[in-house]
Amino acid sequence: MSGTVSSWILSSARSSIILQGKGRWYSICIPNRNKIKWKLIFSKTCPYPAGSCSLDRTLSFPKAFRHTSTEEEHFSFQLSPAQINDILRAGELSHRTLDLNGKNANSVLRFESNQLASNSPIEDRWSAATCLQTAGMMFGVFDGHAGAACAQAVSERLLHYIAVSLMPRQSLEEIEMAVEAMKPVRPILQWHRHPNDVEYREITSQYFENLRVYWQHLLDLDTEPGFSLEEAMICAFKRLDSDISLEVQAPQENELMRNIALQVAFSGATACVAHIDGVHLHVANTGDCRAVLGVREEDGTWSTLPLTRDHNAYDEFEIRRLKREHPRSEEKTLFVNDRLLGILMPSRAFGDVQLKWSKELQHSILENSCDVEALNIYQYVPPNYHTPPYLTAEPEVTYHKLRSKDKFLVIASDGLWEMLSNEKVVKLVAGHLTELNMQKPPLTFKKPVNLGYMHNLLLQRKSKGLASLDQNTATHLIRHAIGSNEYGEVDPEKLAAMLTLPEDLARMYRDDITVTVVHFNSETIEDYYRSH
Repeated sequence: MSGTVSSWILSSARSSIILQGKGRWYSICIPNRNKIKWKLIFSKTCPYPAGSCSLDRTLSFPKAFRHTSTEEEHFSFQLSPAQINDILRAGELSHRTLDLNGKNANSVLRFESNQLASNSPIEDRWSAATCLQTAGMMFGVFDGHAGAACAQAVSERLLHYIAVSLMPRQSLEEIEMAVEAMKPVRPILQWHRHPNDVEYREITSQYFENLRVYWQHLLDLDTEPGFSLEEAMICAFKRLDSDISLEVQAPQENELMRNIALQVAFSGATACVAHIDGVHLHVANTGDCRAVLGVREEDGTWSTLPLTRDHNAYDEFEIRRLKREHPRSEEKTLFVNDRLLGILMPSRAFGDVQLKWSKELQHSILENSCDVEALNIYQYVPPNYHTPPYLTAEPEVTYHKLRSKDKFLVIASDGLWEMLSNEKVVKLVAGHLTELNMQKPPLTFKKPVNLGYMHNLLLQRKSKGLASLDQNTATHLIRHAIGSNEYGEVDPEKLAAMLTLPEDLARMYRDDITVTVVHFNSETIEDYYRSH
């Protein structure tokens, strides 16, 4: 990007209508005096009052380089390479899996995550955890809209619901007896978190009680629950969404919990969760996050295996599903301007009760609430709203049996996929792995060794790009997503411009981006097939 292009971005922004927040999710076009104005129907989540428990689990990304408005007089796109790296690497997490003997017998070798905000605060969330009472690891990416509240709640709760769905009756009975006796409950999950993360709010009493009601329901079944993994994931997704809806309808003495329940239910989130147990990979997807497998073929070439479909107006299966679920008289109004009822891009999501409840229930809940405007919750019923629910959180689950040629899995919010194709993402990860695995130039010493000689060797290594290479693959993808030019190369000036875009402009050029890359252990996978 040249300086001329940078100037054009700024000048065009100052003369354009700016879409505050995540306008592509909740927006409606309103004609007014021959002009088109875009009005957000549901805006971002506002902060909680001082001293309250916030749902915002965002990292403290460096913000000193980001402008707050295009109207600033001293506006600059300039960042040094070190500043660019500081911003891009602030949210990095890398984790290598080891068993008790310090060896890796897991099919997951390691995973790497990162995220970059466009919205302020960021509305994406991610989770990663090891199942302690059942087998496997889980990885989730959650893309919030109309605020971060729903994505925050789902990121904290969904993996617990899946884990409970998979637990045998004996384990469920043990944790129920422990709760009844007011004894400590053995942990269900081991979370893998960013070191600067605010601690997950360990399930609040209300969240825990609803999870308990769920496992009690499983115990009430006449026989062993016996869910297949696909059934467990579907049941967990649907049950959590149901609980989100019921919690806001239940009487609440605690005003803070009432406000949280309102914000969670009236915002929304898409979700993509992978469960990996040995060679068995299941991916559950609701909405337009995406999971893609990178496959190295026998001839050394790389291929792409998508494991999800985007649930939106561009998917024929989703269009047919919604037409089956609603009268023929609504066929032309289900999708307007490629949005569900003219409002929502994804056709599946958690929360978003304004597209699931009846008009009467919405009115009743909001009428009896405190100042909903202070919570950025607005009463709006779209035209042609006749036969709700129009939205579901039921996921589509894909099963894949891992092979030794399956090298990595990329799960990301649509902020990445809007910038890069599936094939480009796999190519970037594959190329990055090759670069990381390159033999570093040996430091061969001539005697006597002096500081000048050592300095020259280090400069030679740096000149080959090894010193500045991103160690985190997720960071590498984000860098290319926002900084690549038409030749597929990272343009430092474009990268700096995209990182310094002010809050009132950033969403016009990029969305929140969250990426998790799971690397598989080929040796462990090969051992499985040798022993079976």
